[in-house]
Amino acid sequence: MIPQVVGQLPPESTQQAVGYPSLFLLVALGALVPVVPTGALVSSAAVVALHQSSPFALLIVFVVASAAAFLGDICLYWLGRRGVRSKNGSKWLRAIRDRAAPERLAQAQQKLDENGATVLVLSRLVPAGRIPVMLACLLGRMPLRRFARGDVPACLAWAATYQLIGILGGSLFPEPWQGVVAAVGLTVLISAAPAMWRRTRARFSH
Repeated sequence: MIPQVVGQLPPESTQQAVGYPSLFLLVALGALVPVVPTGALVSSAAVVALHQSSPFALLIVFVVASAAAFLGDICLYWLGRRGVRSKNGSKWLRAIRDRAAPERLAQAQQKLDENGATVLVLSRLVPAGRIPVMLACLLGRMPLRRFARGDVPACLAWAATYQLIGILGGSLFPEPWQGVVAAVGLTVLISAAPAMWRRTRARFSH
């Protein structure tokens, strides 16, 4: 069934014309509203690009994904800063607070004090690590320009990591859909691993 559907996909030029803007919008939205699995999107796009004839397909995926992630981060941080300056806060700041567990926020603030904006790179690579660090930056009143300087390498490293996952998944299987399934499964496993580890550690600590 799946191979038959894949065989009916539009031409490569049409896939690129639709796929790149869609990837940009979805990754930017996922950075702004942290519920979209953006890592899986990038890995899936990398699998598709790997099987295309264009020599620049993977490079375009990398540029689109990292630029969209950066734009989403900057917009969310700017909205959060407005909430910090406001007496009543904002729905964006409250949304960021709700997604940052107190213990994760305390760890993020400590790492931010020790390492400065460079901690943004690690926060982008660790599942569910971006929001606590961003909130720590907001509460520490880090200027937007400084946050942006630290976020550029973070978004580049994030896009490269998940693209590499997609390339590995796509290289293992002859059909693009098989690589997409493998890449999505691997990214979901990576995302779930920290939560599973915390639950296991908490269970054995009692």
